Amino acid sequence: MKKGFAILVVLLSLSYLTEAQELKWYTFEEAVALSKKKPKKLLIDLYTDWCGWCKKMDAEAYSNPYLIEYINKNFYAVKFNAEQKEDVQFNDHTFKYVASGRRGVHELAVALTNNKLSYPTTVFMDEEFRIIQPVAGYMKAKDLHPILEYFGENVYTDTSWEEFQKDYKTPF
Repeated sequence: MKKGFAILVVLLSLSYLTEAQELKWYTFEEAVALSKKKPKKLLIDLYTDWCGWCKKMDAEAYSNPYLIEYINKNFYAVKFNAEQKEDVQFNDHTFKYVASGRRGVHELAVALTNNKLSYPTTVFMDEEFRIIQPVAGYMKAKDLHPILEYFGENVYTDTSWEEFQKDYKTPF
């Protein structure tokens, strides 16, 4: 009887894991509109189609169930192709794609990274749509989580990153 119950618990756990929550991605415009109605910070994943590290971060960090739950609760997540050709309206300005040789770049990507393009880059914006910090480079889930917590819990407003790291407790 105990063995049958244990098997049932394992099977139910596995079925729960297969129905894992997904990260809700928005366009930049959708996230801004949503945040105006129900304020949340924006997490912007700047990527390109050719970026291998971007794909690896999608597969390893943005698919982590713990991070998915945290991001969906605390941020509007934006997936933004830094080479997209569609214009973006933001703050009474139209950001456009600028062609350059075989590739180009979107002006919004340049603005969000303070003209320091690197892929992937995770950009954090506050509820007033001010850039808090662009964080360049690939991150594993265990590397991304403290950054999410630092910005998501507003710790950055009164505690240095160095001080935060001393007391940070990883869930991984």
